[in-house]
Amino acid sequence: MKPLLFLIVAALSVVGVNAQKLFTYPIGVQTYTFRDHFPKGVEKTLDEIKSLGFTEIEGNAPKGMTESAYKILCDAKGLSIPSTGAEYDELLKDPMAVVAKAKALGTKFVMCAWIPHQKSNFNLENAKNAVQVFNNAGKILRANGLTLCYHEHGFEFQPYEDGTLLDYIIKSTNPKYVSFEMDVLWVMHGGGATMPVTLLNKYPGRFKLMHLKDLKKGVKGDFSGGTPAENDVPVGAGQGNWKEIIKLAKKYGVVHCFIEDESNHEMENIPLSLAYLKSLK
Repeated sequence: MKPLLFLIVAALSVVGVNAQKLFTYPIGVQTYTFRDHFPKGVEKTLDEIKSLGFTEIEGNAPKGMTESAYKILCDAKGLSIPSTGAEYDELLKDPMAVVAKAKALGTKFVMCAWIPHQKSNFNLENAKNAVQVFNNAGKILRANGLTLCYHEHGFEFQPYEDGTLLDYIIKSTNPKYVSFEMDVLWVMHGGGATMPVTLLNKYPGRFKLMHLKDLKKGVKGDFSGGTPAENDVPVGAGQGNWKEIIKLAKKYGVVHCFIEDESNHEMENIPLSLAYLKSLK
C-alpha cells in the first residue's frame, strides 16, 4: 500500500472508531462530590479533580474564597465552570446578585436544586410559587446572558392531574427563561427507572444540563427527595438505562453532563463511572 493511501485509510479508521463512541461530552463533575475534600485545601482538591480527567466543574466558590479568585485558580488548573448553583431564596430576593456571582465565575448556566417545602409533602402551592420565582428570575438571568435551570430532586413526582407536579412545573415555566437539569438518580428515585428516558422524550429541548448518577439496583424510591448515601453507585452499576439516556441527551439538547457521586466512596466510584461512560457505543 502506498504511504499516502495508508495514511488516508488509517485516518478514516480513527474517525470510524471515534464515531462509535456514544459519550462525547466534555468530562464534567459536580463539586459537591468533593465536599469533604475542599476544607482540606482548595488547590489540592482541584488538582485531584484534574488528575481524574475532568475539564469542567459545576459548583460555587468554596467557603472563604471569592468567585473571582476561584475562577483564576480554576483557569490555572485548566478547569472551566460552565454551571454554578443558586439558592431558591437568592432567586426570589436578589436575582441580580446571582447574576453577579455567575458572571464572576464565567458561567453560562445557573441551577437551583431545591424548592422549599414541608418534608415529604411537596404540593401544588409549592409548585405554583416556584413557577413564579423561576419565571421572574429566569427572565432577569436571560437578559444578562445566563440560563436558569431547575434541578429536580424527586419530590416533584407527586401525582397531579394526568401527570405529576414536575410536569406542571415544566409546562408552566416559560421555555425562554427556564430550563432544567436532570439529576438521573433523583428522577429514578421519584419517578422510577424508566422516567429519565420518558422525560427526555416528553420534553425535548427543556433539559440543558444533566447529573450522571446511578441508583442502586433493588432500591425503590419515594417522594422524600432523600436516600442513604450507599444507594448512590457508580454510573452503569445501578438502574439507569444509560445508553438510551446519553443518546437522548445528545439528541434533545443537553449541553453539559456532570458526574455527581454522593456516596462516601467517591474516589473509588468516579474512575468506574468514567470507564463505563467511555465504554458506551
